[in-house]
Amino acid sequence: MATQGITFGQVVSRGCGIDVHKDTVVATIKGEGIVETTKTFQTFTSSLTDLHDWLKTEGVTHVAMESTGVYWKPVYSVLEEGLEIILVNARHIKNVPGHKTDKKDSAWIAKLLLSGLLKASFIPPIEIRDLRELFRYRRKLKGQHSSEANRIQKVLEEANIKLGSVLSDVLGVSGSKIINDLIEGKTDVEELIKHCHGKIKASRADIKESLKGKITEHHRFMLGLIRESMESIDKLIAKVDQQIDEKSEFCKQQIEDLSTIPGVSKLTAQGIICEIGIDMGVFPNEHHLASWAGVSPGNNESAGKKKVLGQ
Repeated sequence: MATQGITFGQVVSRGCGIDVHKDTVVATIKGEGIVETTKTFQTFTSSLTDLHDWLKTEGVTHVAMESTGVYWKPVYSVLEEGLEIILVNARHIKNVPGHKTDKKDSAWIAKLLLSGLLKASFIPPIEIRDLRELFRYRRKLKGQHSSEANRIQKVLEEANIKLGSVLSDVLGVSGSKIINDLIEGKTDVEELIKHCHGKIKASRADIKESLKGKITEHHRFMLGLIRESMESIDKLIAKVDQQIDEKSEFCKQQIEDLSTIPGVSKLTAQGIICEIGIDMGVFPNEHHLASWAGVSPGNNESAGKKKVLGQ
C-alpha cells in the first residue's frame, strides 16, 4: 500500500517558517502565488534586515519560528515591524523523526503556519518586554545581595561572633554598626555593645558573650570585601529601581489600581505588569491567565484516582 501524504487546509495566504540558530536562520516561504523557496541568512542585523525586505517583497504577511533560547529575540525585533510574528514552543512543532535538516524544519514550520495549526506564545509589546528585563535583572541582583549577606554570616560564625544568635537581623542597624567596627579593628565588647539598642530581645549578658569571638585580619578583610560588594549591589538596585519607575510611567494608572489590593505594593504591582502586561485580551479567560502564570493546580489522575502532590 502506497503511503499517502497528509494535507492541510490553508488559513494563511503567504507565510514563512524560520528555523533559528545562533549564527544563522533558515527561512522557507510558502503560499499562494509564490514559489516555495528556502534561504539561509546570517544573524547579523544587516542580514536579518535583508530577510525582512525579502519577505515583504514576496508579500509574506505571517512568520512563524521556534522560541530557541535567546536567539529568537533579535530576529523577532527586526521582523516584527510590518509582519505578524508567531513565536511557537518547540515542543508543539516537532517534525516527523528521521532525515532531519534545517531546510526541512523551516518548510515544516511554514506548512503548519499556512494551515493555522500553530499556537502563538504570548509576547508582550516592547515597553513591557523592557520592563520585564529590568525587573528580572533586579531579582538577580537581590539574589546576589542575599548571597553576600549569607557570606557575612558565614565569616562571623567562623570568627565565633554569634550575632545571629542574639539579633533578629544581623544586617540591621545595630548589627551593621557592630560589623563596621569589627572591620575597622574595634573589638572592645563594651564599646561594641553600645550599638545594641531598640527592640533586642536578647539580654545584654548574652550579647556580650556573642561578641567574644576570635576575629583575625583575614576575617576583617573578608567582611570589608563583602560589605563593598553589597554596597555596590545596592547602588545597582537603586539605578534599576529608578529605570523601572521611568519605564512604567505609561502604566501608572494600572499600577495604582493593583496597589489597592491588600498586600500588593507598588513594586509588586510593577512586577505583575512586567510579566502579564496590561492587555488582558491576549488571554481567553482568567483560567488561561492563571495557567500561563503557573498558579493553577495541575491534574494527576490515574485509574480514576486523583493523586495529590507529595503523596
